[in-house]
Amino acid sequence: MKKKQIIYYTALICGLTVGSCGIPRTIQKSVSREMPGSYNTATDSATIAELSWRDYFKDPYLAALIDTALANNQELHIVMQEIAIARNEAKARKGEYLPSIGFRAGAGAEKRSEKTLLGRLERDLDIEHGKKNPEPLPDFVAGFSANWEVDIWKKLRNARQAAVLRYLASVEGKNFMVTQLVGEIADTYYELLALDQQLGIVNANIKIQTDALEVVKLQKAAARTTELAVRKFEAEVLKTQSLQYEIRQQLLEAENKLGFLLGKYPHTITRTEEAWNSVAPVLHTGLPAQLLDNRPDIRQAELELKAAQLDIKVAKAQFYPSLGLSAGIGLQAFNPAYLIKMPESLLMNLAGDLVAPLVNRNAIKATYLTANAHQVQAAYNYEQKLLNAYIEVVNHLNKINNLQQSIDLRSRQVKALNQSIEISNDLFTSARADYMEVLMTQRDALESKFELIESQKAQKMAQVNVYRALGGGWK
Repeated sequence: MKKKQIIYYTALICGLTVGSCGIPRTIQKSVSREMPGSYNTATDSATIAELSWRDYFKDPYLAALIDTALANNQELHIVMQEIAIARNEAKARKGEYLPSIGFRAGAGAEKRSEKTLLGRLERDLDIEHGKKNPEPLPDFVAGFSANWEVDIWKKLRNARQAAVLRYLASVEGKNFMVTQLVGEIADTYYELLALDQQLGIVNANIKIQTDALEVVKLQKAAARTTELAVRKFEAEVLKTQSLQYEIRQQLLEAENKLGFLLGKYPHTITRTEEAWNSVAPVLHTGLPAQLLDNRPDIRQAELELKAAQLDIKVAKAQFYPSLGLSAGIGLQAFNPAYLIKMPESLLMNLAGDLVAPLVNRNAIKATYLTANAHQVQAAYNYEQKLLNAYIEVVNHLNKINNLQQSIDLRSRQVKALNQSIEISNDLFTSARADYMEVLMTQRDALESKFELIESQKAQKMAQVNVYRALGGGWK
């Protein structure tokens, strides 16, 4: 007998061992976290990313818009629900790791056929001397049961930890969403201010052109110019007047865009012209390595990478034997009055099972290879986030500097063309300049002013974007 038992257990162990063999080779990609030492020659660790958006954006109207958006923006609320889903997933994984205990109570009745062995035995069996079994035979039971998968290979523990990491990654995703939202509101707000400036320039230009048109009409009446000049000046006035309606439409769309970001229906956005002329903040960029801590999207990618690495361990554990334990204790009798009689009505059981896949493991292999691929994908995604963050900062820093040079030159151009308008008007009045020179000068002046406003707007947006690229806005 002992020899047969030895053969049986040896075969069982060999079978389980074979079941854990033949695991595909793990393919993992190492991640490079090396970054340049600085964005330029500066090595100061101070960074505007440490500032809250309230300290970075001084305009009270802009601050009020951001406050409203953080409270009402629908997309941000959607992301918050994703965090709740991830948190519940982590709780569910924790529940799988712990034993499950349940309570059961039931009642029933059963009559077996007398043409079966058990039926014949029950018919001839006495409960007590001279007392036959009731027919049908009732059955009452109440008790507790427990089931637990022993986490030998840390499969459940790693799955729980991976779920926790994904929950933390979803929180970082929300933080990144906040930085994007704050930046987009600031960008749109400065777009509104720029359009206000352009509309003011157009209205001022209409006044200049209208005055010039009246002068041309007087000169035509005095036979000092022709009807052609009058029509040319009139056409230029009409062109500029139509331009103001194009700007008004852009203003409406920008206000509506801000309303959407605020989670509100279209309404007038309160703003002041002083915000357009506000002094630009001093930009402390810090060091590139600080992006690892300040950029929520980088931290999110890092957490997702760690979760993907744990997923490989979970998938690998599927190849190994799993040990399950089950137990139960309770009372069972055919009469409720007997349930309190101990130990006759006592019911207990204890069992354990060890299971390992032996054949047809294609699904397990596929899951394992998929986990490997996801880990490699997460590693590349993390490296891409690092590279993208650094390039964003460098691009916006250089954009600010180059735009400042452009603004200085355009400002001088606008000043020169404003002087040219006065000179051309005087020359035209004294018949020393052609009307086309006056028209072209006015047109060039209008275009140069528009271009200056566009450059100023782009610079303000670049200041917003460098703050966002450095990881500011979510604190």
